[in-house]
Amino acid sequence: MSALRAVVAEDEALLRQSLLTLLAEVCPQLQIVGDCEDGASALETIAAQQPDVVFLDIRMPGLTGIEVARAMREVSPRSQVVFVTAYDQYAIDAFEHGAVDYLLKPIGRERLQATWQRVQQRATAGQPDGALLEALLQRLSARPTAASHTPPLAWLTASSGRETRLIALDEVAYFQADQKYTTVMTAAGEAVLRTPLRELLDVLDPQVFKQIHRSTIVNMKAVASVVREDTGKGRLALRGRSETLTVSQPFMSLFRGM
Repeated sequence: MSALRAVVAEDEALLRQSLLTLLAEVCPQLQIVGDCEDGASALETIAAQQPDVVFLDIRMPGLTGIEVARAMREVSPRSQVVFVTAYDQYAIDAFEHGAVDYLLKPIGRERLQATWQRVQQRATAGQPDGALLEALLQRLSARPTAASHTPPLAWLTASSGRETRLIALDEVAYFQADQKYTTVMTAAGEAVLRTPLRELLDVLDPQVFKQIHRSTIVNMKAVASVVREDTGKGRLALRGRSETLTVSQPFMSLFRGM
């Protein structure tokens, strides 16, 4: 069997480096083809690299590990998933009855060795059981959390020249990352936020605002249509606006029913 290839997704830099170091020691024949700090970049890397296994932190800004794992069923269905999580009895109970492995932080060498053996065994068995994985993801998604009872952000303040504007989230068509800043696009024009895109995702209503590209979050209420291109990417048209937005291939699953 040829060397297995892996992607590591963990938003905390020190923990990510610690896992990479431990993988190099325990699984020297494992080839790391990507390490990512958020769900969006992880999904793009997974789609491009088609790894054999993904070590996926459950709690990441923007797309969570659960959302990435669900999207992987379309963009990289043969990839195994190993979830990485802090101690959480609800998640552990789900994993014990699920189709994937998990690692608890802080990750121990013996546990990683056992996980690596199972990854190798499953790699020879073929494609993962998608139905069992989906059942696990649904169970994890249904978990009640304190965050689920926190009302989403309704207003934000942004700069427009020398003026500071109060913008209702309903007025926003989309957000565009611009280096250290984020541009807010509304019917009244552009404004600038000092909040990075990945932090903004944590306070927006996830049912309304969806990431469609590493640098773009769109208000789904503003979407008029999406056309799938031959490349697998999408071209998104907005209501009442002339510009179109690019949808990265991994995020096209959001528009499956359109």
